[in-house]
Amino acid sequence: MTKDNFLQFITIGAVLSVIGLIFLIFSPNLGMYRAEDWQMNVGVTTTDMFLIRTEGYINAFMVFGGICLSIGFLTLILAYFIKVILSREK
Repeated sequence: MTKDNFLQFITIGAVLSVIGLIFLIFSPNLGMYRAEDWQMNVGVTTTDMFLIRTEGYINAFMVFGGICLSIGFLTLILAYFIKVILSREK
């Protein structure tokens, strides 16, 4: 693994981790925004339907954020172990 590839690996892991953390932190706001946007497009709906949509969008953003955060952390951990293994070989 070259130095450029290693830096790209670290960058991808860090970016995915930050994106996942942002989605996890702001999932209630993003879910509410998406539910309000849905309600504007549909028109008049019941409160129950709005709350179901809001909860669904919040859960979707939380799952996406969790997946991105996990993949980012795993990428960073893998990069660390690759660096350790390559430094032992020299």
